[in-house]
Amino acid sequence: MALTMRAAAAAAAGPTRGLRRLFSTSFVPPMNSPVPNPRQEAEPSTNLFVSGLNKRTTSEGLHKAFAAFGEVVQARVVTDRVSGFSKGFGFVRYATLEDAAKGKQGMDGQFLDGWVIFAEYARPRTPTPPPENNSTQYGRY
Repeated sequence: MALTMRAAAAAAAGPTRGLRRLFSTSFVPPMNSPVPNPRQEAEPSTNLFVSGLNKRTTSEGLHKAFAAFGEVVQARVVTDRVSGFSKGFGFVRYATLEDAAKGKQGMDGQFLDGWVIFAEYARPRTPTPPPENNSTQYGRY
């Protein structure tokens, strides 16, 4: 009788428990788990952040690509100090908000130098806190 009660309890628990659940290849989150917030879009500005750049993309090439959508004040590809190649992102500054909106809409998801690039409004830099040690820069070796 005790054996049949154990078998009935195991059958009632179902296959969602135990090793089958542990080694399942599909993951279904619990119904009450919080959904992570998607990243909020930055406020419109004349400065665009461009990601997904080819390692061979130059600032001049970035300027030419975005100049088709308005007056570009500055285009800069962030490069590695040692190799000089692109780090894969850059910034484009337009003269007006309207030009920046056209550039963002026109170049987001487009190909540049064989790679798909993404354009979005740049976020302001967060200030870095000062160092916490009390030494001066002149005395450091």
